[in-house]
Order: sequence, then structure tokens, then C-alpha cells
Amino acid sequence: MTNTQASWDILFVHADIATMAQGNYNIIKDGAIGVAKGKIQWIGPFDRLKIDRFHSSPHPIADEIIDCSGKWILPGFVDCHTHLIWAGSRSNEFEMRLSGASYKEIAKQGGGIAATVGAVRRASEDELFSIASRRISHFISRGTTCVEIKSGYGLNLENELKMLAVAERLNQNFPLHVSPTFLGAHALPPEYKGRADDYVDLIINTMLPKVKSQGIACAMDVFCESIAFSTNQTRRLFTAATDIGLPVKLHAEQLSDSGGAALAAQFNALSCDHLEYLSPDGAKAMAHTGVTAVLLPGAFYMLKETRKPPVEDFIRLGVPMALATDLNPGTSPVHDMATVMNMGCVLFGLTCEQALAGATINGAKALGLDRRKGSLETGKDADFVVWDIEAPADLSYQVGITPVNKVVIAGKIAYNV
Repeated sequence: MTNTQASWDILFVHADIATMAQGNYNIIKDGAIGVAKGKIQWIGPFDRLKIDRFHSSPHPIADEIIDCSGKWILPGFVDCHTHLIWAGSRSNEFEMRLSGASYKEIAKQGGGIAATVGAVRRASEDELFSIASRRISHFISRGTTCVEIKSGYGLNLENELKMLAVAERLNQNFPLHVSPTFLGAHALPPEYKGRADDYVDLIINTMLPKVKSQGIACAMDVFCESIAFSTNQTRRLFTAATDIGLPVKLHAEQLSDSGGAALAAQFNALSCDHLEYLSPDGAKAMAHTGVTAVLLPGAFYMLKETRKPPVEDFIRLGVPMALATDLNPGTSPVHDMATVMNMGCVLFGLTCEQALAGATINGAKALGLDRRKGSLETGKDADFVVWDIEAPADLSYQVGITPVNKVVIAGKIAYNV
């Protein structure tokens, strides 16, 4: 608690608050949050405030006071894994999977990532920005205040830079924080069929230097899998990225156990994502170096997978578990973090508290932003949502409704019902 003598830009009062500090609810009943210059300056029980200063002059306690009337304030969602920028549709693949086709079979027939690559290459930057803007607006209305966006549907220098430029435009034109990730190693482009090592050379020698020099990515990701890049190729890519100071992330053990997570741990990766086939040794390696496990139940659900990530191992080893939409056109067309929380509970066995931690503070850890975002603590960014709910568990329990009352990003109301 800090002193209440300083004037704040905005003060929220009479709210029940779940701070999610250290991944726990840490509930404050009838609480208040004072915000100035985009940061949380004060948080605590309402009765700790000096009520007689609310209307005193010439130093009012805040420029604006919002009475939340018993609603809940929770940290804004941090969606730490999305492929939000794309053109075209792949609903036909959904129908193919319903008829029994596998992810690998669809990819071999020219579908999957390759289909979206073609659509993105044909689309202009302005077209991609317009399409992605609608998705971003929807995210904000559903309580997301920070989102990671990957490239990876360009697969050549021109179009990877185009996607990252769109991500930067989204960051500049919308109030939520966009964390861009370079995913040039998402799949093998058609022009490099049978020449995976040559494409890895292109990423290392041409793409990475451009991405770094332009400062348009916060991290590099790789899809390490039998249908994508091998562990040896991933090692080369990680080495090149870390040599130029770019943090790494990994799509790991989604379809098979390639040992990618253990490799990522050697490079102090921010996160490993998917992880259905993660081995006990891989989980231990992640725990040893503090790698966050990002669980993506939307893809698990859409692909009708049956092998679950080793949640019990993560809990036993103390590996932080984040949840994310994995929003993408092929395997997780999921646009809502609350739905993902429900899936995390029902499909993976998380508690409601673990799911909320996964959607907030642990999502921030997966992006290296947990000192700024993901929990409600003094000094952190004032990114939070006022929810019209009875308890935090309602976000995991209720499906298909949007009980958002207000979305606050950097101390300003970005969405208001």
C-alpha cells in the first residue's frame, strides 16, 4: 500500500479484486485501485482509503472515480500464443477432419499451413491489417489486454516482414499491447521442398538479421516436429537467434516426442507450447531452467487429440502453466480466452484458479512480461477488466457469454459496456 496523498488519474472503488500475484486469487473484498500514468499506484481494501478526501479541494484523490458496485476486477487476459494475422479460410479442412483426415494427411495434400501461406502472400499489407483489426477488436471486447502475434505464414523475407509490419501497425493503432514473434521456421515453403537445410540457411543468413535490425520482433519461435523442423535444425536456429540477442520459444511435442522441449531449455527459452507428447525428462529440463509451459486446449479439442499434456508433472515440478487461444485458421479458430479457460479445466484438469493464472500472470511469464503485466500489483501496468460475475470461477464455468463491463489498458478505459 502506498500513500493516498498523490492525485490519481482514475480510481476504481467498491470492487472485489483477484490480484493473481504469484498465481493465486489473493482476493481483496470491497477493494480499490488507484491508477496514474498508466500504472497501478495503489491497491487494497476500500476502507484503507481516506474517504474524506474524495471531494476535497484543491487536491482531490483522483480526477475520476468509478464505483464498480460489487463487480469483480481481474487482470486483463494475456494471450501468449496466437497466429492472428492471416487471410483466407480453411473451413474445408475442418470438414475433411470430420470425415477422418488427419493433420498430417491434410498437410500432404497441400492444405494446412501451406494453404494459408498462399493466401497471405497474395494479400496486401493493408488487407491483412484490415482483417486482423477485426480480430483485435473482438479480443479487446472479450477482456484481452496483451496478445502475442506470430508471423509464419509468409515463409520468405518479403512476406514475413509484411506480417511483422502488420503486427506493429496493430500495436500502434489499438490500445492493447502486441508482442510480435518471428516464426519464419513454421513450415517448409513450397519452393524449398526437399531442401529444408537450405531454408534454414535463408532464415539464419537473411531473415533473422533483417528482423533484428528492424527491431520488429520480441522473440523467435520454431515448429520442431516431424512435419516441420528437426531438433538439429532447431538447434541451429536457436543458436543464431541467441547470438543476436533474440529470445526463443518453441512449438514442441505436439504430435510426437522430438526432444524439442529439452533443447529449448538448454537455450533458456521463454516457453514451450503444446507439449502433449512431452517426456518426463523434458518436463524436468523445463523446470530446471524456468521455461513456461503453454497449454493450447483449442488445438487439442479441434484435432480431437487424446494424449494430454503432463499437467500433473508440471504441478509437481513447479513449471508455470500458461493458457492461450492458439488462434489460427486451421487447428484452433478460437477467439476467446474464457472459452480456453473452460477447455483447460474440462480437458486438462486444471482448477479454475490455475486456469485464471494461466490466462494472466503465467501468460505474461511466457512472454517475458511478468514484471509489467499479468497481475494487479503496485508499479505494474494498469491492465485489468471489470467483470459482472459472482466469482472468478465464473469465467471458467460459464461458456458463450461475455460478462465484460469495462476493459482498462494502460490506465485508460478501452472498452465500456
